[in-house]
Amino acid sequence: MKNFALIGAAGYIAPRHMKAIKELGHNLSIGYDTNDSVGIIDSISPDSEFFTEFERFQEHAYRLKRHSSTALDYVAICSPNYLHHSHIAAGLRLGSDVICEKPLVPTPELLDELALVEKETGQRVYNILQLRHHEAILKLKEKVANENRSEKYQVDLTYITSRGKWYMESWKGDPRKSFGVATNIGVHFFDMLHFIFGKLEKNVLHYANDYKACGYLEYEKARVPWFLSIDANDLPEEVKGKQTTFRNISCEGDQIEFSAGFTDLHTISYQEILAGRGYGIEDARHCVETVHHIRTAQPEVPEANEAHAFLKKLI
Repeated sequence: MKNFALIGAAGYIAPRHMKAIKELGHNLSIGYDTNDSVGIIDSISPDSEFFTEFERFQEHAYRLKRHSSTALDYVAICSPNYLHHSHIAAGLRLGSDVICEKPLVPTPELLDELALVEKETGQRVYNILQLRHHEAILKLKEKVANENRSEKYQVDLTYITSRGKWYMESWKGDPRKSFGVATNIGVHFFDMLHFIFGKLEKNVLHYANDYKACGYLEYEKARVPWFLSIDANDLPEEVKGKQTTFRNISCEGDQIEFSAGFTDLHTISYQEILAGRGYGIEDARHCVETVHHIRTAQPEVPEANEAHAFLKKLI
């Protein structure tokens, strides 16, 4: 049985980490969050210690380290994006391996810094790249590999997930903390596209503001106009008032449907990490480089057949 700590225990995604730890028969030893709304721990791991100050959390973790039976094997991180780097480094320096949500860090340079901390401590960082474990994604990856066609696939990525006024007041609405829409909600999809269609060859931004972003990605095996938004006004007319989210991810006109099975992917990710098959720093590098480029690029006029269909509504 392994001992885990969870940083960011009050966050949206934290219960999936708690569930994975419990279902795989391990021990959630400590939780930490500045917010104390963590009642869900009672139904998953009621004996876990919990702290709202990082210094107290860290001191307790150091005390646990004195005995092999209580020392932390893993620190799981679900904190806001801008804190990932410092929390990962702290976890590694506690003598633990680290499991962290995406985006691992905002820049390639910070990936290099984490690689140095790995070397200094002898510990490992693992990134949750859960879509790589989804059955529908694995089937499409296999299909693309087997077809081995010379012409690139035409892929469409449209994801609108409406957010209320609270969003812009939270850390997620602050680009200094979330690193913007393309990073916060797009990094999952960009990793998935790389996983299926290979190396990125072209990355162009066409439009960006605090609520939406639009651009074009070209991979070894696919051309992908993309549009991401948290603005309900972008919902197609046929779904307005009926649903708050619209997702269209298609390959050659066929939907890539992966809504089912989403909640189990963290457990599978943990299983793979514990078996020594987790995704590390170099596996995360591609999507970190992709979103870093988008975040720092200036919008350009799209070339022929590269504009997303929604772009004309924005310019």
